[in-house]
Amino acid sequence: MAGLAEARREARARGVDVIDLGAGDSDLAPPPAAVTALSASLSDPETSRYPFQLGLPEFREAVASFMSMRFGVDLDPYTQLLPLIGSKEGIAKLPLAVLDPGDVAILPDPGYQAYFGGVTFAGGQPWGVPLRPEHDFLIPWDDVPASVLERTRLVFINYPNNPTAATAPDDWIRQTIEICREHRIVLAHDHAYSEVAFDGYRPRSVLEFDGAEDVAVEFHSMSKTYNMTGWRLGWVAGRADVVGRLSRVKTFMDTGVFKAVQAAGVAALESHDGWVPSNIEIFQERRDASVEALRRADFELEAPRATMYLWIPVPGGEPSVDFARRAFEEKGVVVVPGAGLGAGGEGFFRIALTLPSARLREAAGRLAGLLA
Repeated sequence: MAGLAEARREARARGVDVIDLGAGDSDLAPPPAAVTALSASLSDPETSRYPFQLGLPEFREAVASFMSMRFGVDLDPYTQLLPLIGSKEGIAKLPLAVLDPGDVAILPDPGYQAYFGGVTFAGGQPWGVPLRPEHDFLIPWDDVPASVLERTRLVFINYPNNPTAATAPDDWIRQTIEICREHRIVLAHDHAYSEVAFDGYRPRSVLEFDGAEDVAVEFHSMSKTYNMTGWRLGWVAGRADVVGRLSRVKTFMDTGVFKAVQAAGVAALESHDGWVPSNIEIFQERRDASVEALRRADFELEAPRATMYLWIPVPGGEPSVDFARRAFEEKGVVVVPGAGLGAGGEGFFRIALTLPSARLREAAGRLAGLLA
């Protein structure tokens, strides 16, 4: 799907009604408290000075409070937390902090492309493990060769998962932590969808589990929970020496997150209990509407317990890139081909629940025409 942005622009210029279900970029508004805090901060000259890696102490304290209340994890806000310019930035830079050239990093395949890019730029060797339905879209540790584990210094996991929307059982997380402890591997958990969960499901933090303090860091994002994708704010939490090494890498590469955005982050976190549930209700309603409409259109899929995505088998064995191309060219619907997120994603396509339910139903109806 190279050149998609230009193709989308040209299609709209021709009058095509494009339904874009590609990026996980919500159409919903951020918390009003965050907008108010951002605006108020702009009048303070101190806000415009370099934030550096310390950032706004109030943001660190608010994050620590959230991690304690939400997950029961108590962290030192100054040694075990670090503000990020969005979690993607920290994820991509982490390999520079923990890998030497030639070290192996185990990655989920399909997965967020920042994992692969960060490892590659650091001179590491990415080892992709296919996430397949027969393994419930989990890394099957028994299938990873011992020779690979011996050379591995970093493992990325992501649950609730993008793109598969899978969730991880506690026993699998415990197994992953134990493997990382045994082989002295840094475990990086991308927890961007920790709050985007449905039907009463509450995803756990890896840091809640025994032994995680020895191996794990966890990345969180304001983007998905609070509809703040463009604000670029997140954090990493966990093992202090790894957080410190990432902070040193960032010192050479950036000067931190704009303080006004961090002030907005404080307000967003403080509004969590009163604002987030209603936002998640919208995503759940969109999930239900989409699943129903797609099933009526003869697509086979399960209703996920979390994330803002549906991971759908491509009917008839058609290559996922070909299906996505036909969806756009013939029906004006943008979906993400599974193969575009890694070879392990072949056979599936992803849609994002980032438009109102009526548009999602219309997209399902258009896609039904591809099955004729």
